[in-house]
Amino acid sequence: MRSNVNCRARPDSDDPDAPSLPTIELRHATGRLLPHVESYYLFRGDGPEYFGLERVNLGQIRFLIRGEGEMTFPDGHREALKPIMVAGPGSAAASYRIGGCFLCFGVVLRAIGWKALIGIPAHKVTDHIMDGERLFCDQAPQALERMRGMESLDDMIAVIAPLLIMRQEEVNPVPPLHFPFLRAVREWAASEDPTIDALYAAVGAGNGLGERQVQRLCLEYFGGSPTTLKRKFRAIRAAMKLYQGANLSEVLEPFADQSHMINEVRHFTGYTPTSLRGSNDPTLAFTLHNETLHFLPEVLPEPVDLRGKGAHLQSD
Repeated sequence: MRSNVNCRARPDSDDPDAPSLPTIELRHATGRLLPHVESYYLFRGDGPEYFGLERVNLGQIRFLIRGEGEMTFPDGHREALKPIMVAGPGSAAASYRIGGCFLCFGVVLRAIGWKALIGIPAHKVTDHIMDGERLFCDQAPQALERMRGMESLDDMIAVIAPLLIMRQEEVNPVPPLHFPFLRAVREWAASEDPTIDALYAAVGAGNGLGERQVQRLCLEYFGGSPTTLKRKFRAIRAAMKLYQGANLSEVLEPFADQSHMINEVRHFTGYTPTSLRGSNDPTLAFTLHNETLHFLPEVLPEPVDLRGKGAHLQSD
């Protein structure tokens, strides 16, 4: 059975006239799409306008069922949200604005899923929004129209899953040699203080790939170099611990000093350690509760179903 999570930020203001915060509902992926999709979510808000920060993530497919808005990326450029969009990996935290009563359905991708469902090297679309209609043909707008008459996350998943399975079969499959690479990256990222040499050694031991090949695959799957990935994983791990109540001293070890830690956490999440703890941003609460969802699944080792086309889509 799919898990059901309604994740809000910390308690709303005591002011009865204060606008209510958006809510996020989650389902973890199952069955045939599990190798490529981490989870699905429904982001819903009733206020006139909402501003938020988005920490770095690997990449997502989003359907903006209601509302409009824009993203502001780390270099300052802005891009309008599209009805059907593919959000590329982030190089740093980004901000967003959503206007009106909004409803957004999202598909959180694994690194394998980026390759298998999107098929475009991740670094070529880092800090950008792609038009999803170009990838998913005329069936995506039809799916969006069907979703506009729905309120249930389960109903939306039932509409989108066949579209994603079709896409699985259209894109070239992930090369078998890349699976050991992806496993090695997850295990490397989960270590307390990963070094680049350790990554090269782990990948080389698994399938004999050289340093330049590892660098190329990191760009292709994750949108950044090994050095960038190390910084991302280290900062997100620290942010998760801080948000969940850890002291500064408990997260300092992988960093040069406290200033270095603060700057890195702020760079990749948009928040300082102090503002992390006091934030009522629902997306931050959603993504930094480790037990709820790994928006970067590669941060921690986890089993991955690699049965591919031979697997079936499980139902509840």
